[in-house]
Amino acid sequence: MRHSVLPFATMLALLAACTRPPASPSQPSLSLEQIGTYEGGGTGAAEITAYDATSRRLFVVNGARGTVDVLDLESPSSPRRIATISVAQFGAGVNSVATHNGVVALAIEATDRQAPGTVAFYRATTLQLISSVPVGALPDMLTFSSSGRYVLVANEGEPSGDYRNDPEGSISVIDVSNVDAPTAVTVGFAAFNDQAASLRAAGVRIFGPNASVAQDLEPEFITIAEDERTAWVTLQENNALAIIDIPRATVRQIVPLGYKNHALAGNGLDVSDRDGPGGTPLVNIRPWPVLGMYQPDAIASYRVQGETWLVTGNEGDVRAYAAFTESARAGSLPLDTSVFTPAACGGDCPADARLGRLSVTTTLGRDGAAFDTLYAFGARSFSIRDAAGRLVWDSGDQLERLISALPMANFNAGSVGNVLDDRSDDWGPEPEGVAIGVVRGRTYAFIGLDQFGGVVVYDVTVPASPVFVTYVNTRDGAAGDRGPEGVTFVPAERSPSGEPLVILGNEISGTTVIFRVTSR
Repeated sequence: MRHSVLPFATMLALLAACTRPPASPSQPSLSLEQIGTYEGGGTGAAEITAYDATSRRLFVVNGARGTVDVLDLESPSSPRRIATISVAQFGAGVNSVATHNGVVALAIEATDRQAPGTVAFYRATTLQLISSVPVGALPDMLTFSSSGRYVLVANEGEPSGDYRNDPEGSISVIDVSNVDAPTAVTVGFAAFNDQAASLRAAGVRIFGPNASVAQDLEPEFITIAEDERTAWVTLQENNALAIIDIPRATVRQIVPLGYKNHALAGNGLDVSDRDGPGGTPLVNIRPWPVLGMYQPDAIASYRVQGETWLVTGNEGDVRAYAAFTESARAGSLPLDTSVFTPAACGGDCPADARLGRLSVTTTLGRDGAAFDTLYAFGARSFSIRDAAGRLVWDSGDQLERLISALPMANFNAGSVGNVLDDRSDDWGPEPEGVAIGVVRGRTYAFIGLDQFGGVVVYDVTVPASPVFVTYVNTRDGAAGDRGPEGVTFVPAERSPSGEPLVILGNEISGTTVIFRVTSR
Protein backbone atom coordinates (compact mmCIF):
# COMPACT_ATOMS: atom_id res chain seq x y z
CA MET A 1 0.00 0.00 0.00
CA ARG A 2 1.32 3.40 -0.92
CA HIS A 3 1.88 5.82 1.95
CA SER A 4 0.86 9.19 0.51
CA VAL A 5 2.23 12.25 2.25
CA LEU A 6 2.38 15.44 0.26
CA PRO A 7 5.66 17.33 0.80
CA PHE A 8 5.31 20.01 3.42
CA ALA A 9 6.47 22.79 1.09
CA THR A 10 3.89 21.78 -1.53
CA MET A 11 1.09 21.76 1.01
CA LEU A 12 2.09 25.17 2.28
CA ALA A 13 1.98 26.50 -1.26
CA LEU A 14 -1.56 25.17 -1.68
CA LEU A 15 -2.61 26.95 1.47
CA ALA A 16 -0.59 30.11 1.00
CA ALA A 17 -3.58 32.21 0.04
CA CYS A 18 -5.69 31.26 3.03
CA THR A 19 -3.50 30.50 6.05
CA ARG A 20 -0.96 32.21 8.20
CA PRO A 21 2.75 31.59 7.60
CA PRO A 22 4.22 28.37 9.02
CA ALA A 23 5.71 28.27 12.47
CA SER A 24 9.07 29.94 12.90
CA PRO A 25 12.21 27.78 12.78
CA SER A 26 12.49 28.01 16.58
CA GLN A 27 9.18 26.14 16.91
CA PRO A 28 9.17 22.35 16.52
CA SER A 29 7.96 20.86 13.25
CA LEU A 30 5.67 17.83 13.37
CA SER A 31 5.29 14.84 11.09
CA LEU A 32 3.24 11.65 11.04
CA GLU A 33 4.62 8.32 9.84
CA GLN A 34 2.49 5.24 9.33
CA ILE A 35 4.01 2.39 11.34
CA GLY A 36 1.21 -0.14 11.74
CA THR A 37 -2.10 -1.29 10.25
CA TYR A 38 -4.68 -3.80 11.38
CA GLU A 39 -7.06 -5.21 8.77
CA GLY A 40 -10.39 -5.61 10.55
CA GLY A 41 -12.17 -7.54 7.83
CA GLY A 42 -14.05 -5.17 5.56
CA THR A 43 -16.47 -2.26 5.65
CA GLY A 44 -17.52 -1.21 9.15
CA ALA A 45 -14.85 -3.27 10.90
CA ALA A 46 -13.06 -0.22 12.36
CA GLU A 47 -14.81 2.84 13.69
CA ILE A 48 -14.11 4.39 17.10
CA THR A 49 -10.85 3.50 18.89
CA ALA A 50 -9.63 3.89 22.47
CA TYR A 51 -6.22 3.04 23.91
CA ASP A 52 -5.62 1.76 27.45
CA ALA A 53 -2.10 2.39 28.75
CA THR A 54 -2.31 -0.07 31.67
CA SER A 55 -2.89 -3.06 29.42
CA ARG A 56 -1.27 -1.61 26.29
CA ARG A 57 -4.36 -2.60 24.36
CA LEU A 58 -6.35 -0.83 21.69
CA PHE A 59 -10.12 -1.25 21.70
CA VAL A 60 -11.73 -0.86 18.27
CA VAL A 61 -15.47 -0.69 17.62
CA ASN A 62 -16.29 -3.22 14.92
CA GLY A 63 -19.54 -1.86 13.52
CA ALA A 64 -19.88 -4.70 11.05
CA ARG A 65 -20.26 -7.20 13.89
CA GLY A 66 -21.53 -4.95 16.66
CA THR A 67 -18.54 -5.96 18.80
CA VAL A 68 -15.22 -4.56 19.98
CA ASP A 69 -11.93 -5.92 18.67
CA VAL A 70 -9.16 -5.99 21.28
CA LEU A 71 -5.72 -5.37 19.76
CA ASP A 72 -2.38 -5.96 21.45
CA LEU A 73 -0.46 -2.72 20.92
CA GLU A 74 2.69 -3.68 22.80
CA SER A 75 4.41 -3.15 19.47
CA PRO A 76 2.52 -0.36 17.64
CA SER A 77 4.04 -1.42 14.35
CA SER A 78 2.52 -4.90 14.68
CA PRO A 79 -1.01 -4.62 16.09
CA ARG A 80 -2.76 -7.97 16.44
CA ARG A 81 -6.20 -8.98 17.57
CA ILE A 82 -6.19 -11.04 20.74
CA ALA A 83 -9.88 -11.05 21.68
CA THR A 84 -13.35 -9.76 20.90
CA ILE A 85 -15.92 -8.33 23.29
CA SER A 86 -19.49 -9.36 22.48
CA VAL A 87 -22.39 -7.38 23.90
CA ALA A 88 -25.20 -9.63 22.68
CA GLN A 89 -26.68 -9.82 26.18
CA PHE A 90 -27.21 -6.04 26.20
CA GLY A 91 -28.38 -5.08 22.73
CA ALA A 92 -27.72 -4.75 19.04
CA GLY A 93 -24.13 -3.54 19.09
CA VAL A 94 -21.48 -1.08 20.24
CA ASN A 95 -21.42 2.53 19.03
CA SER A 96 -18.52 3.92 21.05
CA VAL A 97 -15.70 2.98 23.40
CA ALA A 98 -13.66 4.87 26.00
CA THR A 99 -10.99 3.83 28.50
CA HIS A 100 -9.51 5.06 31.76
CA ASN A 101 -6.88 3.35 33.94
CA GLY A 102 -7.74 -0.20 33.02
CA VAL A 103 -11.51 0.24 32.70
CA VAL A 104 -13.26 0.02 29.33
CA ALA A 105 -16.67 1.65 28.83
CA LEU A 106 -18.93 0.65 25.93
CA ALA A 107 -22.00 2.50 24.62
CA ILE A 108 -24.49 -0.14 23.47
CA GLU A 109 -27.67 0.53 21.54
CA ALA A 110 -30.76 -1.57 22.21
CA THR A 111 -32.12 -4.05 19.67
CA ASP A 112 -35.00 -1.59 19.35
CA ARG A 113 -33.04 1.56 18.48
CA GLN A 114 -35.66 3.80 20.05
CA ALA A 115 -35.47 2.00 23.40
CA PRO A 116 -33.06 2.86 26.24
CA GLY A 117 -29.50 1.68 25.70
CA THR A 118 -26.77 0.46 28.04
CA VAL A 119 -23.28 1.39 29.12
CA ALA A 120 -21.21 -1.61 30.18
CA PHE A 121 -17.85 -1.58 31.95
CA TYR A 122 -15.08 -4.17 31.47
CA ARG A 123 -11.59 -4.81 32.81
CA ALA A 124 -9.05 -3.99 30.13
CA THR A 125 -6.72 -6.82 31.14
CA THR A 126 -9.16 -9.70 31.70
CA LEU A 127 -12.07 -8.37 29.60
CA GLN A 128 -14.33 -9.40 32.46
CA LEU A 129 -17.67 -7.58 32.71
CA ILE A 130 -17.64 -5.34 35.79
CA SER A 131 -21.06 -3.69 35.71
CA SER A 132 -23.64 -2.04 33.50
CA VAL A 133 -26.14 0.77 33.74
CA PRO A 134 -29.15 1.79 31.58
CA VAL A 135 -28.93 5.08 29.68
CA GLY A 136 -31.01 6.96 27.10
CA ALA A 137 -32.05 5.90 23.62
CA LEU A 138 -29.30 5.25 21.08
CA PRO A 139 -26.13 6.01 23.09
CA ASP A 140 -23.88 7.24 20.30
CA MET A 141 -20.70 8.41 22.04
CA LEU A 142 -19.22 8.32 25.53
CA THR A 143 -16.15 9.69 27.27
CA PHE A 144 -14.44 9.64 30.68
CA SER A 145 -13.73 12.80 32.62
CA SER A 146 -10.07 13.57 33.36
CA SER A 147 -10.00 11.89 36.79
CA GLY A 148 -12.17 9.00 35.68
CA ARG A 149 -14.92 9.83 38.13
CA TYR A 150 -17.55 10.44 35.45
CA VAL A 151 -18.56 8.91 32.16
CA LEU A 152 -20.82 11.08 30.01
CA VAL A 153 -22.91 9.57 27.24
CA ALA A 154 -24.58 11.30 24.27
CA ASN A 155 -27.93 9.56 23.74
CA GLU A 156 -28.91 10.59 20.23
CA GLY A 157 -32.53 9.44 20.37
CA GLU A 158 -33.10 9.17 16.61
CA PRO A 159 -36.69 8.63 15.42
CA SER A 160 -38.01 5.54 13.70
CA GLY A 161 -38.23 5.64 9.92
CA ASP A 162 -41.95 6.43 10.01
CA TYR A 163 -41.31 9.16 12.61
CA ARG A 164 -44.00 7.69 14.87
CA ASN A 165 -41.52 6.87 17.61
CA ASP A 166 -39.19 9.78 18.34
CA PRO A 167 -37.47 9.31 21.72
CA GLU A 168 -36.01 12.29 23.53
CA GLY A 169 -32.34 13.03 23.12
CA SER A 170 -30.39 13.18 26.36
CA ILE A 171 -27.02 13.03 28.09
CA SER A 172 -26.36 10.42 30.77
CA VAL A 173 -24.02 11.45 33.58
CA ILE A 174 -22.61 8.28 35.12
CA ASP A 175 -20.74 8.42 38.42
CA VAL A 176 -18.16 5.63 38.33
CA SER A 177 -16.45 6.43 41.63
CA ASN A 178 -17.40 2.84 42.40
CA VAL A 179 -17.25 1.14 39.03
CA ASP A 180 -18.75 -2.01 40.56
CA ALA A 181 -21.95 -0.06 41.19
CA PRO A 182 -22.15 2.97 38.84
CA THR A 183 -25.06 5.39 39.09
CA ALA A 184 -26.54 7.27 36.15
CA VAL A 185 -28.58 10.46 35.94
CA THR A 186 -30.24 11.33 32.66
CA VAL A 187 -29.98 14.98 31.62
CA GLY A 188 -32.83 15.79 29.26
CA PHE A 189 -34.19 18.83 27.44
CA ALA A 190 -37.84 18.77 28.53
CA ALA A 191 -37.34 22.06 30.40
CA PHE A 192 -36.87 23.73 27.00
CA ASN A 193 -40.08 22.38 25.42
CA ASP A 194 -41.93 25.66 25.93
CA GLN A 195 -39.02 27.61 24.38
CA ALA A 196 -39.26 26.16 20.88
CA ALA A 197 -40.14 29.47 19.23
CA SER A 198 -37.33 31.42 20.90
CA LEU A 199 -34.79 28.69 20.17
CA ARG A 200 -35.74 28.69 16.49
CA ALA A 201 -35.55 32.46 16.38
CA ALA A 202 -32.04 32.27 17.87
CA GLY A 203 -30.95 29.79 15.18
CA VAL A 204 -31.40 26.37 16.81
CA ARG A 205 -32.93 23.99 14.27
CA ILE A 206 -36.08 22.42 15.75
CA PHE A 207 -37.79 20.91 12.73
CA GLY A 208 -38.74 17.23 13.11
CA PRO A 209 -42.39 16.42 12.33
CA ASN A 210 -44.49 17.05 15.45
CA ALA A 211 -41.35 16.87 17.61
CA SER A 212 -40.95 18.65 20.91
CA VAL A 213 -37.63 20.35 21.65
CA ALA A 214 -36.57 17.38 23.77
CA GLN A 215 -37.43 14.95 20.98
CA ASP A 216 -35.79 16.99 18.26
CA LEU A 217 -32.41 17.62 19.92
CA GLU A 218 -29.98 14.81 19.08
CA PRO A 219 -26.74 14.83 21.15
CA GLU A 220 -23.80 13.61 19.07
CA PHE A 221 -20.42 14.11 20.74
CA ILE A 222 -19.09 15.31 24.12
CA THR A 223 -16.00 16.97 25.53
CA ILE A 224 -15.46 17.57 29.26
CA ALA A 225 -13.63 20.40 31.02
CA GLU A 226 -10.51 19.50 32.98
CA ASP A 227 -12.18 20.53 36.25
CA GLU A 228 -15.06 18.10 35.47
CA ARG A 229 -17.72 20.73 36.10
CA THR A 230 -18.76 21.50 32.51
CA ALA A 231 -19.35 19.49 29.37
CA TRP A 232 -20.03 20.66 25.82
CA VAL A 233 -22.24 18.51 23.61
CA THR A 234 -22.67 18.89 19.86
CA LEU A 235 -26.26 18.80 18.61
CA GLN A 236 -25.30 18.13 15.02
CA GLU A 237 -28.62 18.08 13.19
CA ASN A 238 -29.77 21.07 15.23
CA ASN A 239 -26.65 23.17 14.43
CA ALA A 240 -26.25 23.88 18.12
CA LEU A 241 -24.23 23.16 21.23
CA ALA A 242 -25.50 22.16 24.68
CA ILE A 243 -23.53 23.22 27.74
CA ILE A 244 -23.96 20.83 30.68
CA ASP A 245 -23.45 21.44 34.39
CA ILE A 246 -22.04 18.07 35.44
CA PRO A 247 -22.36 18.23 39.27
CA ARG A 248 -25.96 19.47 38.99
CA ALA A 249 -26.76 17.19 36.03
CA THR A 250 -28.60 19.95 34.19
CA VAL A 251 -28.47 21.69 30.83
CA ARG A 252 -27.04 25.12 31.46
CA GLN A 253 -27.58 26.52 27.97
CA ILE A 254 -28.36 25.67 24.35
CA VAL A 255 -26.16 27.71 22.01
CA PRO A 256 -26.93 28.17 18.29
CA LEU A 257 -23.77 27.90 16.20
CA GLY A 258 -24.80 30.33 13.48
CA TYR A 259 -24.10 30.09 9.77
CA LYS A 260 -21.02 30.35 7.60
CA ASN A 261 -21.20 32.91 4.80
CA HIS A 262 -19.80 31.14 1.74
CA ALA A 263 -20.09 34.35 -0.27
CA LEU A 264 -17.07 35.80 1.53
CA ALA A 265 -13.55 35.49 0.16
CA GLY A 266 -11.75 32.63 1.90
CA ASN A 267 -15.05 30.85 2.62
CA GLY A 268 -15.56 29.43 -0.85
CA LEU A 269 -16.56 25.89 -1.76
CA ASP A 270 -17.09 23.68 -4.79
CA VAL A 271 -20.88 23.27 -5.13
CA SER A 272 -21.23 21.02 -8.17
CA ASP A 273 -20.03 17.72 -9.58
CA ARG A 274 -21.04 18.83 -13.09
CA ASP A 275 -19.43 22.25 -13.43
CA GLY A 276 -16.95 21.41 -16.19
CA PRO A 277 -17.41 21.49 -19.98
CA GLY A 278 -20.42 19.44 -21.03
CA GLY A 279 -21.38 18.67 -17.44
CA THR A 280 -18.06 17.05 -16.54
CA PRO A 281 -16.42 17.38 -13.11
CA LEU A 282 -14.20 20.36 -12.41
CA VAL A 283 -12.37 21.74 -9.38
CA ASN A 284 -14.14 25.07 -8.88
CA ILE A 285 -13.70 26.45 -5.37
CA ARG A 286 -15.09 29.97 -5.21
CA PRO A 287 -17.51 32.15 -3.19
CA TRP A 288 -21.20 31.36 -3.65
CA PRO A 289 -24.37 33.02 -2.30
CA VAL A 290 -24.95 30.20 0.20
CA LEU A 291 -24.91 29.87 3.98
CA GLY A 292 -23.40 26.78 5.58
CA MET A 293 -24.73 25.17 8.74
CA TYR A 294 -21.73 24.22 10.88
CA GLN A 295 -23.33 21.00 12.18
CA PRO A 296 -20.25 19.62 13.97
CA ASP A 297 -19.82 15.94 14.73
CA ALA A 298 -16.76 15.55 16.96
CA ILE A 299 -15.73 18.12 19.53
CA ALA A 300 -12.57 18.35 21.65
CA SER A 301 -11.32 20.87 24.18
CA TYR A 302 -8.03 22.20 25.52
CA ARG A 303 -6.81 24.94 27.84
CA VAL A 304 -4.54 27.90 27.17
CA GLN A 305 -3.63 30.30 29.97
CA GLY A 306 -6.54 29.21 32.10
CA GLU A 307 -9.18 29.41 29.34
CA THR A 308 -10.98 26.50 27.68
CA TRP A 309 -11.24 26.35 23.90
CA LEU A 310 -13.41 24.06 21.79
CA VAL A 311 -12.44 22.46 18.47
CA THR A 312 -15.17 21.09 16.20
CA GLY A 313 -15.16 19.07 12.99
CA ASN A 314 -17.95 20.66 10.94
CA GLU A 315 -19.01 17.56 9.05
CA GLY A 316 -22.70 18.26 8.37
CA ASP A 317 -25.64 15.87 8.54
CA VAL A 318 -29.11 15.51 7.05
CA ARG A 319 -32.33 13.97 8.28
CA ALA A 320 -33.55 11.46 5.71
CA TYR A 321 -36.26 9.08 6.80
CA ALA A 322 -39.06 7.25 4.98
CA ALA A 323 -41.60 9.68 6.43
CA PHE A 324 -39.48 12.83 6.28
CA THR A 325 -36.46 14.09 4.41
CA GLU A 326 -35.15 17.64 4.45
CA SER A 327 -32.67 17.64 1.57
CA ALA A 328 -33.23 18.83 -1.98
CA ARG A 329 -31.12 19.99 -4.92
CA ALA A 330 -31.00 23.77 -5.02
CA GLY A 331 -31.94 23.71 -8.71
CA SER A 332 -35.21 21.94 -7.92
CA LEU A 333 -36.38 24.73 -5.62
CA PRO A 334 -38.14 27.99 -6.53
CA LEU A 335 -35.35 30.53 -6.05
CA ASP A 336 -35.82 34.26 -5.53
CA THR A 337 -34.42 35.71 -8.77
CA SER A 338 -33.75 39.06 -7.11
CA VAL A 339 -31.23 37.32 -4.83
CA PHE A 340 -29.91 34.51 -7.01
CA THR A 341 -28.92 36.61 -9.98
CA PRO A 342 -26.49 35.78 -12.80
CA ALA A 343 -24.06 38.25 -11.25
CA ALA A 344 -24.16 36.40 -7.92
CA CYS A 345 -23.54 33.00 -9.49
CA GLY A 346 -21.52 33.86 -12.59
CA GLY A 347 -24.40 32.57 -14.69
CA ASP A 348 -27.80 30.96 -14.25
CA CYS A 349 -27.93 30.08 -10.52
CA PRO A 350 -30.19 26.99 -10.82
CA ALA A 351 -28.00 25.43 -13.53
CA ASP A 352 -26.14 22.22 -12.70
CA ALA A 353 -22.84 23.98 -13.38
CA ARG A 354 -23.72 26.61 -10.75
CA LEU A 355 -25.85 25.97 -7.63
CA GLY A 356 -28.31 23.53 -9.17
CA ARG A 357 -26.64 20.36 -7.90
CA LEU A 358 -25.95 21.53 -4.34
CA SER A 359 -27.80 19.69 -1.56
CA VAL A 360 -29.55 22.15 0.74
CA THR A 361 -32.17 21.96 3.46
CA THR A 362 -35.79 22.77 2.69
CA THR A 363 -36.47 23.60 6.35
CA LEU A 364 -34.87 27.06 6.16
CA GLY A 365 -34.69 29.96 3.72
CA ARG A 366 -38.16 30.05 2.25
CA ASP A 367 -39.89 33.42 2.16
CA GLY A 368 -43.37 32.97 0.75
CA ALA A 369 -43.30 31.19 -2.58
CA ALA A 370 -39.54 31.26 -3.10
CA PHE A 371 -36.26 30.60 -1.33
CA ASP A 372 -34.28 33.77 -0.72
CA THR A 373 -31.54 31.97 1.22
CA LEU A 374 -29.91 28.58 0.68
CA TYR A 375 -28.51 26.62 3.62
CA ALA A 376 -25.94 23.90 2.86
CA PHE A 377 -25.12 20.98 5.16
CA GLY A 378 -21.87 21.34 7.12
CA ALA A 379 -19.17 23.97 6.74
CA ARG A 380 -16.34 21.91 5.13
CA SER A 381 -14.05 23.19 7.88
CA PHE A 382 -13.01 22.89 11.47
CA SER A 383 -13.58 25.67 13.97
CA ILE A 384 -12.31 26.96 17.27
CA ARG A 385 -14.82 28.42 19.72
CA ASP A 386 -14.54 29.80 23.21
CA ALA A 387 -16.16 28.17 26.25
CA ALA A 388 -19.40 30.08 25.59
CA GLY A 389 -19.60 28.66 22.06
CA ARG A 390 -18.63 31.88 20.28
CA LEU A 391 -16.72 31.40 17.03
CA VAL A 392 -13.06 32.41 17.35
CA TRP A 393 -11.58 30.97 14.16
CA ASP A 394 -12.66 28.84 11.20
CA SER A 395 -10.53 27.17 8.56
CA GLY A 396 -12.67 28.66 5.77
CA ASP A 397 -12.01 26.87 2.48
CA GLN A 398 -8.53 25.67 3.47
CA LEU A 399 -9.44 21.97 3.65
CA GLU A 400 -11.00 21.84 0.20
CA ARG A 401 -8.11 23.80 -1.27
CA LEU A 402 -5.69 21.43 0.42
CA ILE A 403 -7.17 18.32 -1.19
CA SER A 404 -7.59 19.95 -4.62
CA ALA A 405 -4.17 18.79 -5.86
CA LEU A 406 -3.21 15.68 -3.90
CA PRO A 407 -1.91 12.44 -5.43
CA MET A 408 -3.72 9.84 -3.32
CA ALA A 409 -7.26 10.45 -4.67
CA ASN A 410 -9.28 12.71 -6.94
CA PHE A 411 -10.55 16.01 -5.54
CA ASN A 412 -13.62 15.59 -3.30
CA ALA A 413 -13.73 11.86 -4.01
CA GLY A 414 -16.04 9.96 -1.71
CA SER A 415 -14.84 7.24 0.63
CA VAL A 416 -16.21 4.66 -1.82
CA GLY A 417 -14.68 4.76 -5.30
CA ASN A 418 -12.45 7.53 -6.57
CA VAL A 419 -14.73 9.81 -8.57
CA LEU A 420 -13.56 13.37 -9.17
CA ASP A 421 -15.91 15.96 -7.62
CA ASP A 422 -18.11 13.20 -6.21
CA ARG A 423 -18.84 15.00 -2.91
CA SER A 424 -18.75 18.58 -4.12
CA ASP A 425 -22.54 18.78 -4.44
CA ASP A 426 -22.98 17.34 -0.95
CA TRP A 427 -20.64 18.02 2.01
CA GLY A 428 -17.18 18.02 0.49
CA PRO A 429 -14.39 16.25 2.42
CA GLU A 430 -16.52 16.04 5.63
CA PRO A 431 -14.15 16.90 8.50
CA GLU A 432 -15.49 14.69 11.28
CA GLY A 433 -13.14 13.23 13.88
CA VAL A 434 -11.09 15.53 16.11
CA ALA A 435 -8.36 14.81 18.65
CA ILE A 436 -6.13 17.19 20.58
CA GLY A 437 -2.53 16.41 21.55
CA VAL A 438 0.38 18.21 23.16
CA VAL A 439 3.85 17.57 21.72
CA ARG A 440 6.92 19.38 23.06
CA GLY A 441 4.80 22.02 24.71
CA ARG A 442 2.66 22.88 21.69
CA THR A 443 -0.99 21.93 21.16
CA TYR A 444 -2.12 20.28 17.93
CA ALA A 445 -5.50 19.45 16.46
CA PHE A 446 -5.77 16.26 14.41
CA ILE A 447 -8.80 16.35 12.08
CA GLY A 448 -9.99 13.29 10.18
CA LEU A 449 -11.64 13.80 6.78
CA ASP A 450 -14.43 11.24 6.66
CA GLN A 451 -14.88 11.22 2.87
CA PHE A 452 -11.54 12.11 1.28
CA GLY A 453 -9.62 10.37 4.08
CA GLY A 454 -6.51 10.96 6.13
CA VAL A 455 -5.75 13.36 8.96
CA VAL A 456 -4.95 17.08 8.80
CA VAL A 457 -2.78 18.61 11.53
CA TYR A 458 -2.88 22.21 12.75
CA ASP A 459 -0.95 23.91 15.52
CA VAL A 460 -3.72 25.46 17.68
CA THR A 461 -1.50 26.70 20.51
CA VAL A 462 -2.79 30.20 19.77
CA PRO A 463 -6.56 29.61 19.41
CA ALA A 464 -7.23 32.69 17.28
CA SER A 465 -4.33 31.92 14.90
CA PRO A 466 -4.01 28.20 14.09
CA VAL A 467 -1.19 27.22 11.73
CA PHE A 468 -1.38 24.40 9.21
CA VAL A 469 1.33 21.81 9.94
CA THR A 470 0.93 18.69 7.79
CA TYR A 471 -1.46 16.24 6.20
CA VAL A 472 -1.13 12.48 5.77
CA ASN A 473 -3.36 10.09 3.88
CA THR A 474 -2.75 6.36 3.34
CA ARG A 475 -5.54 6.04 0.84
CA ASP A 476 -4.66 4.96 -2.71
CA GLY A 477 -7.47 5.87 -5.09
CA ALA A 478 -10.39 3.52 -4.47
CA ALA A 479 -8.22 1.32 -2.24
CA GLY A 480 -6.21 1.75 0.93
CA ASP A 481 -7.47 3.31 4.15
CA ARG A 482 -10.79 5.10 3.64
CA GLY A 483 -13.49 6.66 5.78
CA PRO A 484 -11.80 7.69 9.04
CA GLU A 485 -14.50 7.72 11.71
CA GLY A 486 -12.52 8.17 14.91
CA VAL A 487 -9.22 9.87 15.72
CA THR A 488 -7.23 9.01 18.86
CA PHE A 489 -4.10 10.74 20.15
CA VAL A 490 -1.82 8.82 22.54
CA PRO A 491 0.71 11.04 24.38
CA ALA A 492 4.30 9.88 24.73
CA GLU A 493 4.00 9.18 28.45
CA ARG A 494 1.17 6.70 27.81
CA SER A 495 2.42 5.24 24.56
CA PRO A 496 3.80 1.67 24.51
CA SER A 497 6.74 2.89 22.39
CA GLY A 498 7.39 6.09 24.36
CA GLU A 499 6.49 8.13 21.27
CA PRO A 500 3.24 9.99 20.63
CA LEU A 501 0.80 8.11 18.40
CA VAL A 502 -2.21 9.04 16.28
CA ILE A 503 -4.68 6.23 15.54
CA LEU A 504 -7.37 6.30 12.86
CA GLY A 505 -10.31 3.91 12.70
CA ASN A 506 -11.27 3.76 9.01
CA GLU A 507 -14.90 2.68 8.68
CA ILE A 508 -15.11 2.05 4.92
CA SER A 509 -11.88 0.07 4.55
CA GLY A 510 -12.24 -1.51 8.00
CA THR A 511 -8.62 -0.74 8.81
CA THR A 512 -7.04 0.66 11.95
CA VAL A 513 -3.92 2.71 11.20
CA ILE A 514 -1.24 3.72 13.69
CA PHE A 515 0.96 6.75 13.02
CA ARG A 516 4.09 7.73 14.91
CA VAL A 517 4.30 11.45 15.69
CA THR A 518 7.76 12.94 15.48
CA SER A 519 8.84 16.46 16.29
CA ARG A 520 12.13 18.27 15.79
